[in-house]
Amino acid sequence: MASRLHVNPSSDLFESKDTYRPLADRMRPTTLENFVGQVHILACGKPLRQAIEQGTLHSMVFWGPPGTGKTTLARIISDNSQAQFISISAVLAGVGEIRKAIEQAKYNSQHNSSSTVLFVDEVHRFNKAQQDAFLPHIEDGTIYFIGATTENPSFELNNALLSRARIYVLKRLTEEEVSRCIDRALSDEKFGLGKKCLEIEDEARQILASAADGDTRRALNFLEIAADWLGENTGGNTIDREVAKEVTLQGTRYFDKRGEYFFDQISALHKSVRGSDPDASLYWFCRMIDGGCDPLYIARRVLRIAAEDIGNADPRGLQIAVNAWDTYERLGSPEGELAIAQAIVYLACVPKSNAVYRAYNLAMGDAKTHGSLEVPMHLRNAPTKLMKDLGYGKGYRYAHHEPDAFACDECYFPEMLKGARYYDPVERGLEIKIKAHMDNLRKKTQNQS
Repeated sequence: MASRLHVNPSSDLFESKDTYRPLADRMRPTTLENFVGQVHILACGKPLRQAIEQGTLHSMVFWGPPGTGKTTLARIISDNSQAQFISISAVLAGVGEIRKAIEQAKYNSQHNSSSTVLFVDEVHRFNKAQQDAFLPHIEDGTIYFIGATTENPSFELNNALLSRARIYVLKRLTEEEVSRCIDRALSDEKFGLGKKCLEIEDEARQILASAADGDTRRALNFLEIAADWLGENTGGNTIDREVAKEVTLQGTRYFDKRGEYFFDQISALHKSVRGSDPDASLYWFCRMIDGGCDPLYIARRVLRIAAEDIGNADPRGLQIAVNAWDTYERLGSPEGELAIAQAIVYLACVPKSNAVYRAYNLAMGDAKTHGSLEVPMHLRNAPTKLMKDLGYGKGYRYAHHEPDAFACDECYFPEMLKGARYYDPVERGLEIKIKAHMDNLRKKTQNQS
């Protein structure tokens, strides 16, 4: 007879328990009163706050950056609902672990008459089949599903799963909120560093909080390292500016090279250039470089910006973007980044036009909509006698033989699209002259008619 899996109600299903626990884990809040941040969803009167206080469970997904309290909040919800808590990580677990968790949830329901919260960390790592495995058990009440993800659920989770769970967005903690967590850890004698009687200078606290970048776990890791560093090197009890700088030497800014934060930041860069703000454009460029983004990726995007948002208002923008790319490839890092920065500033400052971009999209729409319209006979190539006899090229007017090199009333479209207009130059930059020239040619055509 198959053995049945039993777990401690408050333990993780597949987590080994070591003697040592990091400070961040020891300081994990167990009540809402000690939970810091996320007031937009946990303030008094908010639906999630009311559900937790009333012990009312529902399936949900927490979406937010690392260290913002997703796991902690799931545990608090489970405890307040007096439910069994099972935790699995999508990084480590497979179908077998999911099956074991569901078996345990069924056992809890049948033998303990208790509900089960199944917490899935990094749920976006599960594929479609693995996500689908939860659906029937959510529907029949076997589990209350709580997923945690740092990625946009719209892109990473199945619609079927999303429709059965409410999405809560968690935000990065402010420096003031992170500082509160640091002070709490310094004063807590049971789980924190209170017995060491450590003090921290205001500037040092600010350095740690800033370097944590909204991540409580990172802040407490820094604090623990600082405390250990003091004990090993100075024997003192004050975390000062030098100690804080020492433990935060490495790059600390959050930058996901594949996910939501990556695309948010490149979007901010693009929109800052489009909005003619060179200072904001430089800031987002530096944020991405500081976070580890490949400068060549940014160089490619800058070239796209030049074509899409500057266009013929200043055609030099495209060449400057190409030159920046080429310069970076010749110089490499860190010298080459300056060329990309120069291109970004130039593009942010010059006149803007998306007339070519809009014209391209309109023309592409007609090309896809109308299919293979035939090339008019007078525009066809006639390299052979047969083609000439068939009328290929007959009636074509060579523009350079016409006054001002313009053949009035000549049609270069298929008959169905005759008179279509895509390109409408703006009244900015070089396109002012382009627009005036094109308007003049069209007046000649009207007068000829």
